[in-house]
Amino acid sequence: MNQIGIPNLDKKLEASLIADMVKVEELMRSHIQGDYPLVVETSRHLVEAGGKRLRPLLTLIAAQFGDPTNYDIIKAAVCCELTHLATLYHDDVMDDAVLRRGVISANKKWNNAVAILTGDYLFSKVSDMLADIGPDAVKLQAKTFERLVIGQIKETQGKSEGLSQIDHYMKVVADKTGSLIATSARFGALLSGAKPEVVEVLTKFGEKIGVAFQVADDLLDVASNETASGKTPGTDLKEGIPTLVTLYVIAANAPADKDLIAKLRNPISDQDLPNVITKLRTHNAVKEVQGYLAQVAKEANDLLVDLPEGAAKEGLKNLTYALVNRST
Repeated sequence: MNQIGIPNLDKKLEASLIADMVKVEELMRSHIQGDYPLVVETSRHLVEAGGKRLRPLLTLIAAQFGDPTNYDIIKAAVCCELTHLATLYHDDVMDDAVLRRGVISANKKWNNAVAILTGDYLFSKVSDMLADIGPDAVKLQAKTFERLVIGQIKETQGKSEGLSQIDHYMKVVADKTGSLIATSARFGALLSGAKPEVVEVLTKFGEKIGVAFQVADDLLDVASNETASGKTPGTDLKEGIPTLVTLYVIAANAPADKDLIAKLRNPISDQDLPNVITKLRTHNAVKEVQGYLAQVAKEANDLLVDLPEGAAKEGLKNLTYALVNRST
């Protein structure tokens, strides 16, 4: 695996992406400077913790279908990552999380109020930068933010009448994860001057791999011994957060799973966690989710068929492969 995290990437494209990601990191850190030291410290907390930087990376790859030298592309990539980070501060408050990306969460290091306000501060910095790009960029961000909020509300309130728990969950995933990743791709394509039909394809592709990214994360919570994100296996289980794996087990409602299902409907205790993980790892639900994940990945790459051939198109296909196979 290369420095970017995409296998079999064209060397020239890889060098270009690495150079641009350096610009993204530099601008991101400089942009959250401020006059109040505590805000700078809290804002940098998750920036410095690292992360996969999937959203800015996708912005940069999508820009390869036009002119990738427009500096607004770097700005948009920063905006996508800062938006993501802002939502993490808020999510951790709602989930009462202790860790994020392998470091203590902001709400635990400081308090809930500081974490919420830090997220708000990052949103303000995003708006400031997008205003420099132009009103169309501001509008796209606003529409994306609307979906992010609606997704969170749906998750908080529970499923609607007429929807299965699994269908509800997938709608939440599309809004909470898919929307921003789709926008990341759309920004890169739009600001590079790519053809309108290419912009639409890349937007749809982004949403698909956003869903795949979350489903792979669901599998990691059960199947992996450790994750690069700092999230340890069983984190969602311990917090009682539904995942596609647990929802498949519950939906199947097999008599043999009666005790397991009863446990999955609530947060899992430290004492029960090893046994629950062991049962889930051998459960057919894991294979079913892996099958669903493979189907979403195929749908994502099928969208790319009419895009111009070249290193960027192959890079996107390999990115899908990397996202899917991080769960195995």
